[in-house]
Amino acid sequence: MKIQKEDVVIEPGHSFRIFSPSLRNYFYWHYHPEYELIYIEGLAGIRHVGQHISSFMESDLVLIGPNIPHLNFDYGLMTDYHQIVVQVKEHFFKDQSEPIAEFTGIQQLFKRATYGISFSGETKAKAAEMLKQIPKLDGFKRLLSLMEVFQLLSQSHEFEQLNQEDTSVKLYLNDKLRMGNIYNYIHQHYHETADVNAIADKVGLSTAAFCRYFKRQTAMTFTDFVNQYRINQAKTLLLQDNTVSETCYSVGFQSLSYFNKLFKQSTGQGPLEFKKAFLKRNNPA
Repeated sequence: MKIQKEDVVIEPGHSFRIFSPSLRNYFYWHYHPEYELIYIEGLAGIRHVGQHISSFMESDLVLIGPNIPHLNFDYGLMTDYHQIVVQVKEHFFKDQSEPIAEFTGIQQLFKRATYGISFSGETKAKAAEMLKQIPKLDGFKRLLSLMEVFQLLSQSHEFEQLNQEDTSVKLYLNDKLRMGNIYNYIHQHYHETADVNAIADKVGLSTAAFCRYFKRQTAMTFTDFVNQYRINQAKTLLLQDNTVSETCYSVGFQSLSYFNKLFKQSTGQGPLEFKKAFLKRNNPA
């Protein structure tokens, strides 16, 4: 459950790795010195990069810089999904003896990746289609296509910076607690009344010390994180034809009005409105 360093192996004769991992049942809180671009299509998932924690719907496209701790994006997904991961060596551009002017935009993009970047809109859609074609290509065409993806991202204004400061692994390596234990506890108990005293005891801290620790690691309170986790689970249940009431109580809320309030704060829509909008978008008349 402790943070792990992933040893990325890039095959001889290649400058990057592209693959489609499937780890939904495995908590993989990890880091590596390579840049990583993740595209995933899945109903409702968790995005945890550095201190940033949020959820995504239907798909996500994120660029992560070297040694930024992150959770596998398919962790806990309850529905079918497809994922494409690209890993590029940390010194991909620095290895060039002279700077290449045409790569200036991409180099700036890679600098911003230190904070984690999530892309949306047309940028995400176009990049996704390009990424899906890369494994079908050979040699130089693969590299050229990947550069086109990075160039697209470097010119886009459809993005969100995920962290406000450098969250590289140096902030986490000396941590004697294990985020995996906390996620595991929440996953097992999110449908019950959240007990911060129980999880604090589980990791060997006083409740006050645990609350400070959790806020420092995630920039969220434990209660806010549990509620966000519940809302994320609720999205999947709603789209699996459960009623709003059934969903509310299944994910641990005791008040339907409070559930509706938090759901709208998180998604901008009430649960029923969210469900109808999703079905209309994916099943147009």
